[in-house]
Amino acid sequence: MKWSNVKLIFLREVRDQLRDRRTLFTIAVLPLLLYPVLGIVFLQVAQFLKEHPSRVRVIGTASLPESPPLIEGDRFAASLLTRETADLLELSIEPVLPPDIDPENLREEAQRQIRAGEYDAVVYFPPEFAEKLEASRKRMQRREGNGESGDTTGEKPERETASGEADSNDVASNKGAAAGNKSDRIPQPRVFVDMARDTSRIAGDRVDAVLRSWRDEIVRENLRESRLPVTATQPFQLDSTDVAEEVRLRAAIWSKILPFVVLIWALTGAFYPAVDLCAGEKERGTLETLLSSPARRTEIVWGKLLTVMTFSMATSLLNMASMGATGLLIARQLGQLSESGIVPFGPPPMAAMFWLVLALVPIAALFSALSLAVAAFARSSKEGQYYLMPLLLITLPLIMLPMLPATRLELGTSLIPVTGVMLLLRDLIEGQYLEALRFVVPVVGVTLLCCLLAIRWAVHQFNDESVLFRESERWGLGLWLRHLVRDRGDTPTAHEAILCGFLLLLIRFFAGFVAKSPETWSSFVVLNLIGQVALIATPALLMTIMLTRSPKKTLMLSARRPLAFPAALVLAVALHPLVMLLGSGIEILYPKSEATRQSLDSLMAIVQQAPLWQVLLLMAVLPAICEELAFRGFILSGLRHTGRKWAAIVVSAVFFGVTHVILQQALVTCVVGVVIGYIVIQSGSLLTGMVFHMTHNALFLTAARLVPEQMSDQSPLRWLAYTTGQGEFVYHWPLVVVCGAVAAGLLWWFHRIPYQPYAEETLQAALDHQAARATTR
Repeated sequence: MKWSNVKLIFLREVRDQLRDRRTLFTIAVLPLLLYPVLGIVFLQVAQFLKEHPSRVRVIGTASLPESPPLIEGDRFAASLLTRETADLLELSIEPVLPPDIDPENLREEAQRQIRAGEYDAVVYFPPEFAEKLEASRKRMQRREGNGESGDTTGEKPERETASGEADSNDVASNKGAAAGNKSDRIPQPRVFVDMARDTSRIAGDRVDAVLRSWRDEIVRENLRESRLPVTATQPFQLDSTDVAEEVRLRAAIWSKILPFVVLIWALTGAFYPAVDLCAGEKERGTLETLLSSPARRTEIVWGKLLTVMTFSMATSLLNMASMGATGLLIARQLGQLSESGIVPFGPPPMAAMFWLVLALVPIAALFSALSLAVAAFARSSKEGQYYLMPLLLITLPLIMLPMLPATRLELGTSLIPVTGVMLLLRDLIEGQYLEALRFVVPVVGVTLLCCLLAIRWAVHQFNDESVLFRESERWGLGLWLRHLVRDRGDTPTAHEAILCGFLLLLIRFFAGFVAKSPETWSSFVVLNLIGQVALIATPALLMTIMLTRSPKKTLMLSARRPLAFPAALVLAVALHPLVMLLGSGIEILYPKSEATRQSLDSLMAIVQQAPLWQVLLLMAVLPAICEELAFRGFILSGLRHTGRKWAAIVVSAVFFGVTHVILQQALVTCVVGVVIGYIVIQSGSLLTGMVFHMTHNALFLTAARLVPEQMSDQSPLRWLAYTTGQGEFVYHWPLVVVCGAVAAGLLWWFHRIPYQPYAEETLQAALDHQAARATTR
């Protein structure tokens, strides 16, 4: 590859992009205008932001005690109100319940008034509230005089929503009052609110704060009359001291904002130039001229990639600078955050900018390569813009995950693309260098690997003539259905295979919400039969019959190499210790939650009670047939038409793994699916995969049946494996090494089998060979 050609293409593309007014507006003008305009709008709107008073109807004030007072005039007592809530509560006071309202129907009346907007909340004090409260106080004084322990806490008001449900935090707990005598219990005040209305919810919170303060006054007065110190109910106060410096607090705020902004705009800034450099050139008719130049396809891709990276980084940096400057000016003008001392808002640390720029290079390369590959597939600029949303939807969860408070930079999270970079940036900006240093290698390694794979995909897109010169086609539902029936091939197309994979995932997703957790072995059998036969095998078989001409070729139902069957069985046995070791490692990286463990333990308890032959038939033989028909049958056969064997194997394995809901199991299943797909293609028979799948599941189920007593020192199996204190089955290391060597030998034997490639695979191999020769020239 000649870097001089790459430089020429890079300069050409940059010059063309700088001449494009749309690109300049998106990258340079929009960031400089967007945030100041948003700031002006925010300042204008902030003038109208104010809290509105809550209208509260208070019924039964005649039943209130005189001391301490709750009501003074037409409002709550001033001692119970804070400066913020003094003017935010407007009361409508009624000494007693109106005669036309039945106490039993008070909830319905309050619900009607709140929904009609007459009041935001309704407070009701039952009759004899003051008398019962005073009686309770005297009983407490008598118990104190007799040396008995009394209840020094006042009664809590009962808060109800408009639907009639009591708030669990506010329901009074006085079940033991007056030694179980119900007639001595204090009747509960009731607060009616409608949690579906924001105004009513806010009113309920304000009233709740007042009533809690009033209750505390009653408690203090009871303690004074009983000659007890006020500190009896609060023997100590918590003195919370923040030891963080202002710089670190400011860094903690920016560490959650800046990485998000940088990554989002890096993706957006990469996509639009990529669409113009690929789909735009198709529309302008200049792509053919560029491809006919002496530059190789790889050099063209690198030139366009560097161009897209440049604009991606420029967009991200300009947006970050504009947002930071605008935010600082607004905060300085308002002066609310810094003066109140709540948040020390200020400029980000200078070290943060260095780390962001450093991390922006690989991130921009990754997003640029992905955008370039996606844009090369588009027929027009309009179609290319449609592809931004799927790419954004895939990236957003990876960007949002680090913003959750419970997400930390660990070995498991550092291996997640994009997420690891954001977590590493967060620790670096916050100054936690030692914590970040531990995971720099996995984060950088995963990011560089993703960059290389994305760049290779972009190069592949430019080497594929069918992708570069796709023409617009007329599409209609009737034409498409006739095409599916009339132009059927012996095996499904790649699009049909992907459609089948997503259809299985969709069915499995909705079935998971409908199905109930089994409680008996019989219900477990029915649930698995439905899941395997109806939800996995049946859709794949129906699509095979409807969309292909040769179900035998699609499902590879042949036995051309009989020796492959025993080889697959032995390979499953040899790989079993390695797969269990892999599962233990994944369990360390991504531990199961306690709820998941309990659910699995309950299912395992049901399975342990069933006969072993039934368990093997249901959980080893049945999945081996149904899942192989779907994933290594229809899906793998269709994906091979992409021309890349390993891509087809990996994608089918991903579909296979995702159908298993538990993350740890899905990761292990993906790896096992790659092995099964490889031996199926090499042997040319789906039956080989069924043998491996059945043996693999049977070994796991049998190992789960072994209890620590069966693995004692007197057991003949003690030389092979042992069980831990948690009952986990673990193989000895010498056996793992031997099994690994045997598995490697068997995989080499499968590799030496000459398999029959598809026409697309033969053509792609020739193109790859030609591209490799051109690169080394």
